[in-house]
This record gives sequence, C-alpha cells and structure tokens, in this order.
Amino acid sequence: MRILISNDDGIFAEGINTLAQVLADLGEVIVVAPDRNRSGASNSLTIDYPLRIRQQSNNRVAVQGTPVDCVHFALTEWLDEQPDIVVAGINHGANLGDDVLYSGTVAAATEGYFLGVPAIAVSLVGDTHFETAAQVVKILIEKMVMQPLSTQKIINVNVPDVPFEQLKGWKTTRLGARHRAVSMIKKTDPRGNPLYWLGPPGDTQDAAEGTDFFAIEHGEVSITPLQVDLTAHDAIAGLESWMHAVEIR
Repeated sequence: MRILISNDDGIFAEGINTLAQVLADLGEVIVVAPDRNRSGASNSLTIDYPLRIRQQSNNRVAVQGTPVDCVHFALTEWLDEQPDIVVAGINHGANLGDDVLYSGTVAAATEGYFLGVPAIAVSLVGDTHFETAAQVVKILIEKMVMQPLSTQKIINVNVPDVPFEQLKGWKTTRLGARHRAVSMIKKTDPRGNPLYWLGPPGDTQDAAEGTDFFAIEHGEVSITPLQVDLTAHDAIAGLESWMHAVEIR
C-alpha cells in the first residue's frame, strides 16, 4: 500500500510520528504535514503567498501551510502516484461533535476525499496512548483492504486514551453536539493593550447513546461517517414555498 499521512499538530508531533511508525508495517508511508502546529485551521487554503516546503527525506516533507495545503500539494504536485488512502492524525485531543467543523485533522482527510482518495481522520482523546490510536487505524485499514467500504464517506475516528487492551469496544456513531463556547479570555499586553484568547469549548449538549461523545465516555472507539454535502435537503421544499408566498419587488 501507499499511505499518505498528514495532520494539524505539525510534522514533529508525537501523534503523526507514532502513526507513521505503526502503519509502515502495511507498506510505503509518505508524510506531508505542516511545519508547525496549525490546529483549528479547518479547511483553509493558503492563497495570499506561495507555499514553501522542506524535504526531510524521500518520503517526508514539511509544508509552510495548512493541513489542507499539505494534502493538496501532495496529491496534485508532489506524488507521482496516487496513494491508496489518506490518514490524518493522530490528533492530540478529541475531534467530537461540532469539533469537526474547526478541525484541521478532519479537513486534511476531507481534502483527500475531495481529490478522490479514501480518507480517515483519527484523534486520541488525550495525550498519552498514541500507540493505541495507531493500532486502531492499522486494523481499520486492514479491514478496508479485505473488504472495501461500499459507502464513500470520510471516516472520523476518536480513540480513548487507554492502553489498547483496555478498550471496551468499537462503535459506529453519529456526531453529538456541544453547548455554545464559554467567554473569551481577556488579557493585557505589557503596553496595556487588550488581548483575547479563545476560551475552552462548551460542555456536551447532545451526548446521548449513539453519539461519539457517548462512545468515548464508555471507553469505546468512536467511528463516525462524515459527508461534505451541507445542503439541508429537508428544507428545500419549505424554502421554495416561502420564496413564492410573498412577491418580492
């Protein structure tokens, strides 16, 4: 296999390097990742300046750009052959519920999907047992090789931060939801000017059974299929009626 790996925590992060080591058992691993932490970059592309790259080895490149830049560069320019799969991660921390809208990790997988390659995003809900998350991805890829997925979706995987043998199971889940974020954190610089940091994410609002939050809370691997069609199909008829209800002059 040829496996393209990227992330949003940067090319020197423990998660991506653990993943690369474990997946090397399956074939050729290519790492193309940001040269620094770009968490929260979502699906942003760099369009106001050219990308600079630093090739560290034949199969390892650091990009001065976003996670989406990395995957786009790898698939449209750098690689001479398309990989069999794109794996984004291992993210340092969860990507549950609403997190996927902001996640650079999920965005990197989404870019692979956009460009025609099966894609998995993987996150460790913690910062210790990266080996566990890597083994989970390895098993998923082996399963995909034996029996390809019939549905073309992005697979978002969240893994509890425990040793592999302590996982309580694997669950196919839907995205849960958080409450609105808490207030921003206001500070002052040495010159007395205000500074604002993003506050922590809100507590869970929808963490019912069947959600990714519920699975993680119960020590299970959460596997959520994601799609990129944002159309609210069930609202089209109502919007059409509303448009024709009142004449717009």
